[in-house]
Amino acid sequence: MAHKTKVQTYELATRFDSNQFPFETTAEVEKLTAEIIGQDKAVRAMNFGLKVKQEGYHLFLVGPTGTGKTTYAHSKVLEHAKELETPSDWVYVYNFQTPDRPIAIPLPPGKGVIFQRHMERLLEEITIEIDKALTSKQYEFQKADLIQLHGEEVDKKWEYLEEIAYKERFLIEKSETGIAAIPLNDREEPHDDESYHKLTKEEQQEIIEKTRELNKELSTIVRAIQSAEKVLDEKLEELEKSSVYENIHFLVKELQDEYASNEKVVAYLTEVEKDVIASRNDFHEQEKEEEDLMSLLSPKQEKKDEHRYQVNVFVNHNNTDGAPVVHESNPTYGNLFGKFEYKGSFGTVVTNFTLMKPGAFHISAGGYCIIQASELVSNPYSWLALKRMMKTGELRIENPLEETGVTATSGLKPEPIPVQTKLILIGTHQLYHILSEYDEDFGKYFKVKVDFDVQMERNVEHCMKYASFVASYCANNDLRHFTRDALARVIDYSTRLAEDQSKLSTSFHHVTEILVEANFWADEENSQFVEKSHVRKALKERFTRNNLIEEKIKEMIDDGTIMIKTDGEVVGQINGLSVLNTGGYSFGQPNKITARTYIGPKGIVNIDRESYLSGPIHAKGLMILTGFIQGEFAQDGPLPLSASITFEQSYDMIDGDSASSTELYAILSSLSNIPIKQGIAVTGSVNQWGEIQPIGGVNEKIEGFFYTCKARGFTGGQGVIIPIQNKKNLMLRNEVIEAIEKGLFTIWAVSTISEGIEILTGITAGERDQLGKFEEGTVFHRVEKRLHTMISTFRRGKVIAKEKV
Repeated sequence: MAHKTKVQTYELATRFDSNQFPFETTAEVEKLTAEIIGQDKAVRAMNFGLKVKQEGYHLFLVGPTGTGKTTYAHSKVLEHAKELETPSDWVYVYNFQTPDRPIAIPLPPGKGVIFQRHMERLLEEITIEIDKALTSKQYEFQKADLIQLHGEEVDKKWEYLEEIAYKERFLIEKSETGIAAIPLNDREEPHDDESYHKLTKEEQQEIIEKTRELNKELSTIVRAIQSAEKVLDEKLEELEKSSVYENIHFLVKELQDEYASNEKVVAYLTEVEKDVIASRNDFHEQEKEEEDLMSLLSPKQEKKDEHRYQVNVFVNHNNTDGAPVVHESNPTYGNLFGKFEYKGSFGTVVTNFTLMKPGAFHISAGGYCIIQASELVSNPYSWLALKRMMKTGELRIENPLEETGVTATSGLKPEPIPVQTKLILIGTHQLYHILSEYDEDFGKYFKVKVDFDVQMERNVEHCMKYASFVASYCANNDLRHFTRDALARVIDYSTRLAEDQSKLSTSFHHVTEILVEANFWADEENSQFVEKSHVRKALKERFTRNNLIEEKIKEMIDDGTIMIKTDGEVVGQINGLSVLNTGGYSFGQPNKITARTYIGPKGIVNIDRESYLSGPIHAKGLMILTGFIQGEFAQDGPLPLSASITFEQSYDMIDGDSASSTELYAILSSLSNIPIKQGIAVTGSVNQWGEIQPIGGVNEKIEGFFYTCKARGFTGGQGVIIPIQNKKNLMLRNEVIEAIEKGLFTIWAVSTISEGIEILTGITAGERDQLGKFEEGTVFHRVEKRLHTMISTFRRGKVIAKEKV
C-alpha cells in the first residue's frame, strides 16, 4: 500500500521549460497595454459596466489585494474616457436676489476660466466708465442745472415769504436753531422786551396773530422747500444712474451677446448691471478717497458682499481630454462632495461663495470616479451622502458637522449641480458580501460585479502574457530585463503562489517583489540581464530574511523544548502539521498530537476546546471523528468510549479541520494499541466515511517537517502523508525534491483513513468480510476487539452496580 500511495518525483513540482519562449530576454517582448492577464470574466464585466449608460450600473471590483484591480481599473477607465465628450465647466456666482444661495452655471469645457477673466475685465472697465460718467463735464453741467433750478425755486419761495413778512412789519430770521418770524418796531428793528411792553395790549395781540399766520406760511414754505430738496435728490440720483447706465450698458450688453446661448449667464449679467448701478459709489474713486482709516479697518455691513462680482471657477476642464477620471484615495466627505473653506476675520471665521471648493464627484461629473471601498465605508457621512447623491442625481455642498456644532456654520446653501458620474469601487469579497447583505440600497446602485480571480490557467498563452508583464514592469521601473531561464523561474514561483501545478497566480504584487529583488542581485554582480541564479538568490534571501520565528521554533524542537519525535514508534502519538503566518511569510510547523482512550460515556473530549483554545471548525472536525468511529464500530449498539485528544504544547487558538485525520489516526492507535511511526507527519481532513479531504498550505507543511527531519538527521523512513487531492498543489523546493530522489524523504498521497493507517503502522487496516468481521490481526480488528472488551467491562460494571443497589 505504501508503494501505491507514494508520490512520484515528477509529481512533486512542475518546472517551466524556458525553451518554449521564442526569445532570449524580455527586452524582445512586446509590452502590455491596458490589458490584464488571465481575467477574462473581469474584463468582460468591466467593459459592460463602463459602457452601459442606465442608472444604477455602477461597478464594484472584487478580489484579493495584489491582483491588479486598481491599476487595471485606472488604465481601462482612462482608455474608455478618451472616447467620451468632455463635460461642462461649472462656475458659482453671487445670487443678488438670495445672497445665501449662490448660483451654479454650466459652461462649455474650458470656458469657466474665460468667463472669470471676462468678468474681471468687465469690472475693471465698469470702474473706469463709472468714474468717467460721474466726473464728466456733461454730468457736472446737468447736475449744476438741477441744483441751480432748485436754488432759484427755493429763493423765490423765500423772497415771497420775506415780502409778505415785510408788509406785515416782520423779519424772517434763519439760525442754527431754526427759522422764525420776528416783529419790527417803528425803526424797522426787531422788538426788544422794553419796546414790546410799551405796546398796547391790542397791538401786542395783533403781533401775536400776525406771527401765528406767518409761522403757518413759513411751515408751508419750509415743507415745500424740503419736498423740493427730496425731488432734487431723486433727480440727482436718477441723473447718476442714467449717466452710469449710459456708460456701462454697452459693456454689459457686449458680454451678454457673447454668452447669448446661456440664459443663466445673461440673467446674471443683468443682475450685475442693476447692482453696479445701485452700488455706483463703491466704484467712484472720489468716494473711495473719502474713506478714513477706521472705515477701512471696521467690518462694515456693506462690505460683507465685497466678492459679489467675482466668479468661482468651481470645475475647470480646460486641460481635460475626454471625460474626467478621478482616483480619490482619501474619500472623506469634503474630498468627495466639496467643502467650505474659512478665513479669520476680527476674532471669528467667515466664508463666502468664492471659498467653496469642489469634491471628487464635482470634478468627475460626466466621467468616472475610482474609490477604495474600505476607505469609503470607513467614512459614514461619505457613504450616506453617496447614496443620497445617486438617488437624487444632484451634488450638494454641505457641512455634515454643522448640526453638531463641531465646526463653524457657513450659512450658504449653494445651488446643487446635476451629476452623472460612473462610480468604480474596489474592495474585497468579504466587504462586497457585507454590503450586499446589510445595505438594502447597495444592490440597487452597484449592479455590475467585476470579479477578479487569484489564479489563471498555466498555458503557453498566459506564460507569454506573463513575459509581456515582466517586460513592461522592467521597462517602466528601470529594471534589467530577464533572460528566458530567469523568467521560467518567475513563472514557477507564480505557480507556487497559486498552489496548483496547472495555475499561475494573478497576485502580481508578490511577483513584482521578486522582480525587484532579483534585479538587485543582478546589479550586485554587474550583470547585463537578470539570470536564473539571481531569481533563485532573491527567493533564498527573501526566505532567509523572513524566517526568524521559524528558526527559533526549529531551535526549540532541536533542543527538546518543543517535544517532537522524528523516529521510533509510539502508541497514541502522531505528528500533525500546521501553517503559521507571520505577516507576508508562511511556514509549516510540526505539532505533537496525543490521544488517550478509556471506558466511559463522554465520547471524544477535545482538551483544546474545553480550555477555549479551539475554534468552531476544529470542533466540527472532532465531531466528524465521532461520526466515523460510531458508524464504523458501533453497529450493534452505543460505544462506552471516552477519549481525550489535544495538541501538545499549544498555547494559541487552534482552528481548521486539516488535522482531523491526524487526530483520528492517534485515536485508532490508542484503541488498537498499535504504535505509530514518529518519522511520518500527517495532514488532511476527513469526513464521516473515512475519506480524506484536501487542505491548504501543503507545500509549507511538507517543508516544515522536512527541515525538522533534516536537522535531526534523516533515517530514510521519514515523510509526510497528504490527501491525494493535494498532489496537484505540490510545488516543493528543489532541496526537498533532491532529498526525495535520494530516498531520504517520502511523500504519500492517500484517499482514505485505511490507506493512511497502514503507512503509519505498517499493518493492514482491514476490511469486513461477508460475515461483517475484520480479518484477524488488522488494525480495525484490534480496534473492534478493544471496543468489545470495553463494552463487556462497561456492562459488567453496570450489573455489579445494580447488585450493590
